[in-house]
Amino acid sequence: MSLLNLPLAGAPAVDGAADLTAATGAASLAWLMIAIPFASALVLLLLGRRSDRWGHWLGVAASWASFVIGVVILVQLLGADPAGRRLDSHLFTWIPAGDVHVEVGLLVDPLSMTFVMLVTLVGSLIHVYAVAYMEHDEDRRRFFAYLNFFIGSMLTLVLADSYAVLFVGWEGVGLASYLLIGFWNQVPENATAAKKAFIMNRVGDMGLLVAMMAMVASLGTLDMADVAGSVGSLPQAQATIIGVFLLVAACGKSAQFPLQAWLGDAMAGPTPVSALIHAATMVTAGVYLIVRSGAVYLAAPAAATAVAIVGAITLLLGAIIGSAKDDMKKVLAASTMSQIGYMMLGAGLGPIGWAFAIFHLFTHGFFKALMFLGAGSVMHAMSDQVNMRRFGALRTAMTTTWITFMMGWLAILGVPPFSGFFSKDKIIEAAFSASTFGDASAPWIGWVYGLVAMAGAGITAFYMSRLFFMIFHGKARWTTEAEGAPVHPHESSPLMTVPMIILAIGAVVIGGALSIGGAFTDWLTPAIGTLQHGEPVLPEIVIQIATLVLVLAGAWIAWRRYGASEVPVAVPAGNALTVAARNDLYQDAVNESLFMAPGVALVEAATVGDRVVVDGAAEGLGTVARGTGKAVAATQTGYVRAYASYILGGVVVALAIVLSFML
Repeated sequence: MSLLNLPLAGAPAVDGAADLTAATGAASLAWLMIAIPFASALVLLLLGRRSDRWGHWLGVAASWASFVIGVVILVQLLGADPAGRRLDSHLFTWIPAGDVHVEVGLLVDPLSMTFVMLVTLVGSLIHVYAVAYMEHDEDRRRFFAYLNFFIGSMLTLVLADSYAVLFVGWEGVGLASYLLIGFWNQVPENATAAKKAFIMNRVGDMGLLVAMMAMVASLGTLDMADVAGSVGSLPQAQATIIGVFLLVAACGKSAQFPLQAWLGDAMAGPTPVSALIHAATMVTAGVYLIVRSGAVYLAAPAAATAVAIVGAITLLLGAIIGSAKDDMKKVLAASTMSQIGYMMLGAGLGPIGWAFAIFHLFTHGFFKALMFLGAGSVMHAMSDQVNMRRFGALRTAMTTTWITFMMGWLAILGVPPFSGFFSKDKIIEAAFSASTFGDASAPWIGWVYGLVAMAGAGITAFYMSRLFFMIFHGKARWTTEAEGAPVHPHESSPLMTVPMIILAIGAVVIGGALSIGGAFTDWLTPAIGTLQHGEPVLPEIVIQIATLVLVLAGAWIAWRRYGASEVPVAVPAGNALTVAARNDLYQDAVNESLFMAPGVALVEAATVGDRVVVDGAAEGLGTVARGTGKAVAATQTGYVRAYASYILGGVVVALAIVLSFML
């Protein structure tokens, strides 16, 4: 595909009066989607305790208002000709700096509106759920202020028409994530988890900053349309630098290898946070960045290959970790890491995978948010426990949660006709076609990517089935972990179950509905270009059947071990791989050895240097000054004869010096 034919982030002229009307209507409303949640967050934070009684409902209303506006814009875009479904709306000039001008504007197109719908619909349902989930928290109003701040920041990120404005939203969601992970910061572990996420994300943010610097240095612009239109003229090395550092940014935000270690600890936040930020929306921002920057990766095939490799590694790494965890939220976190790995793999495949990466991102947002909310419902019923070894047979006490969770489970397994089958399997098929993009003379690339993706599907079926059976099937193990006291589970309130039911419907039908006639991929065409159909190294029907067989095998093994057999409450010893997976494959140990330990040593060395050199010099100067003062003070006796002798001695010394020069 020629860069000249690629419409990435470059808004073409709008043809026709109807298209112009639709575009103008979208422009007049888009900024409100961002402004309303920001305004709500500001009101809730400024009013403080005075808004405790109704603040949560204001937060809910603000999120739904953004959704309604998004629907209005979506209807306008759907009614326009495809060529008119792209609007770059200028708001104001932000940074006029010589030849570089940074404008603040909004890009309304199918790609950004897909994210708008995901963020506002799923986010609004989670807001409703959180009203009941956080009912007894005295800081519920502040919690909703942070949620609204996140919604506004995420919408800023996906609607930005330049990398500079995107960076504002990028940092905003990072701040919201930090505030919400550490919301219960009275627990030291929660505060530590928030700091860990914040610091690791700053590494990724530095990647985005370097990429932006490279754009300014080589292209003189940060506007997405200008970058997409001119990056093809750069030497491949320069384009590769931009692409690699964009990947670093994506790895940090989307918890991809090697910056994935923070996501499991992020589960310390309230469960609605895990569902909204760390499953459905924020962690997908890296995938959005890669696909939105598709022109960069067309100009830098090596960087695109790096994206695909990172995705392939992470999808396996997350699946292996998820297979050994007993904390159900950490299993879901590992699953999120793995599923985003699939999306990154698709994004790295270029035009044969971009649309499928976004499609899976969209369907995943529904079924993964559903399962996190289901986990929150289980916690609500089981005294806030997360250890699956204390659950079992909860289907008998929580029928609605069980059925809705089942829909999410079948969707992530990719069982037809659930949503995951229509999105994840397309990425697997595209992976087998990997040699179509890049080096067509190396068909083995398709085999490697395809087999990795297929293996990941089988492992996913195992550990997600393990999760499902340990929670809802088998024998009841309803005791608290600390005291061993009995627990009496119950179904959650309608404020929690109704959002789960709506998300469950989405998990069942949305994938198939959007696949009819290639509706979703056609919808994305004005934003990411026409889908290129690759030539897989195996027939598609063979890939589908083999994947389904692996999925069924993984689910059957999990049933035999955790559904039909008794699950021990005590954690078994396990083999070396199991122990490694329980410890996140020692990713924290690696980070501490490679980065923290040298950093600590450097700080300690600097401290010693500061103490010996800087403090020593200052203290030595003071000692000399004090000694000199004492010596001078000893001469001040107060006797005239002493001072006369000093004068006489001085004269003698002066005469001696003069005579020495004369002789």
